[in-house]
Amino acid sequence: MKILIYGLNYAPELSGAGKYTAEMAQMLVECGHDVRVICAPPYYPDWKVAQGYSMWRYRRDVMRGVHIWRAPLWVPPRPGGLKRMVHLASFALASLPLLARQIAWRPGAVMLIAPTMACAPGALALARVTGAKAWLHIQDYEVDAAFDLGLLKSARAARIAYWIERLVLKRFDVVSSISNQMVRRAVAKGVDADKTEFLPNWVDTRDIFPLGRVSEYRQTLGIPADNTVVLYSGNIGAKQGIETLADAAAALVARNDISFVFCGNGAARDDLVKRCEGLSNCRFLPLQPSSSLNELLNVADIHVLPQRSDAADLVMPSKLTGMLASGAAVIAMARPGTGLHEAVVNNGVVVPPENTAALVDAIAALAADREQRAAIGAAGRRYAETMLSPLSTLLTLDTRLALLTGGDASGAKPVAAPLTNAPILPARVEESEVE
Repeated sequence: MKILIYGLNYAPELSGAGKYTAEMAQMLVECGHDVRVICAPPYYPDWKVAQGYSMWRYRRDVMRGVHIWRAPLWVPPRPGGLKRMVHLASFALASLPLLARQIAWRPGAVMLIAPTMACAPGALALARVTGAKAWLHIQDYEVDAAFDLGLLKSARAARIAYWIERLVLKRFDVVSSISNQMVRRAVAKGVDADKTEFLPNWVDTRDIFPLGRVSEYRQTLGIPADNTVVLYSGNIGAKQGIETLADAAAALVARNDISFVFCGNGAARDDLVKRCEGLSNCRFLPLQPSSSLNELLNVADIHVLPQRSDAADLVMPSKLTGMLASGAAVIAMARPGTGLHEAVVNNGVVVPPENTAALVDAIAALAADREQRAAIGAAGRRYAETMLSPLSTLLTLDTRLALLTGGDASGAKPVAAPLTNAPILPARVEESEVE
């Protein structure tokens, strides 16, 4: 089957939607599908176009059998509400010529990855012209997040944005998302339940696993052997509620047996560093290469996953999969009834969002109980092995695509090698201007 994947983020980005979109495309190719991708140059989570790529030029890559067309876009160095909207709109407009080029190819399915919904009209138009089926996969409800997190505040703009969103959502043949709660939100926005699909993010447990030894990062960071390490690794952005971790570190600074490690980049990183100034129990790392991810995750005795209360139903943190697979204990901040709470409540410790005191108590309790940490980590590992398999998600996707297009499923097979252990690099690169 010919499948066009259309989304803002893609490899070689190491975190967020780009990581999963690239792995999805790779898995579909390995199952025998012909896959093309339209995306932007890599810029996330640094909000800076990666070295070797251009903000202003079109470009073609081939990565692991996937043909990739990259459209230019404007990347603001400090994203805010209006700047973020212009950023998304710039990609939606610049990618239109690349969409037009795919008409002659005639894909059987056009899959849009949200964010960004600004690309939905183009995706739907291409599907209509070519007779393809249109699939929307939601990694993040960007309209809800923009208003609920205060990035945009106009009530009139909210009414218009939600009306457009509902109108667009109902035009897709399938709408999928990464948690059951996010799927139900699509239904609440007017999508027919029969058109929805639960398509969770995954983790290859052959790639992320308990090392059974001390991580090399402990020595690199100068952390004493008897310390309990609390790790946050991932994007450091507005939706994470990351300031709660700085407050927890400050509350525990007198404990010389607990160390905090913050690894990642993002728009809120400078603020986090500033909040932690003078705290001797905090260490910082930039985003690490994918080849070092398992070593990094294994430095943790406790993984922490903060979340703002007003973002609880809007996102399902992609970093959770690796945390669970690593076999270390997980503390997540989530409300009952949310997707994050559902995933962690029986496989970790859950405390209320933005409740620093509860987080501090949970960290202190686990730091004092090695056996409890081991039991919780083992439960998370079992959950990752049974519920977060890439093959399970691929089978769901492949079967639904076959039903959607009236074809046969490809007979999805296990991925032959870990998806994330080696960096995804271009096999061939071509620079070109759109004619």
